[in-house]
Amino acid sequence: MEHLDRKKHWENIYQTKDLKDVSWYQPTPTTSLDFLKQFNISKTSKIIDIGGGDSFFVDHLLDLGYSDITVLDISAVSLDKAKQRLGDLAKKVKWIVADASTFKPTEQYDFWHDRAAFHFLTREQDITSYIDTIQQSIKPKGVLVIGTFSEQGPQKCSGIEIKQYSEVSMTNRLKEFFEKIKCISVDHMTPFNTIQNFIFCSFKKISVS
Repeated sequence: MEHLDRKKHWENIYQTKDLKDVSWYQPTPTTSLDFLKQFNISKTSKIIDIGGGDSFFVDHLLDLGYSDITVLDISAVSLDKAKQRLGDLAKKVKWIVADASTFKPTEQYDFWHDRAAFHFLTREQDITSYIDTIQQSIKPKGVLVIGTFSEQGPQKCSGIEIKQYSEVSMTNRLKEFFEKIKCISVDHMTPFNTIQNFIFCSFKKISVS
């Protein structure tokens, strides 16, 4: 799916579906919050949420006192929904409308969070471009957390084919620039009472000698 089509697809999803009517709906993103605690991410850290849309991760970050938050999504409609929900608090967040595969950050981040955006990149050039961007845009001691559908998870989401990952395949995909810290398997219960199995992996940047 080309970039223009991908954007149109997601704008349509967010224009036609309510928050609780999408499979990724998650009032409390427990897994993502657990990674924050595990790595003791300071309240002044620069955090970016890739494919954040109108998810509740940003709400929890604000509640916890984080002060440098960026949310990126290909869909402007999804970000507008999040802004409306947050009200005045939205002014404390940087909002970026961009395709993750072509995004060119203007700053570096301490914590790069991607729940279910990476697996939508199925073309080799998009995957390579995205990984290059992370490598260039995460601080030397920064933490990368990526969650995707596992090999036991769905093969499609919202009508789009995705790329499944295992601990081994994700680690191998990122090994040029990143060293795995740990991976966990997570079952996500959708609003439709179906289970989606995810693999979440955390990484640190490989030091350049």
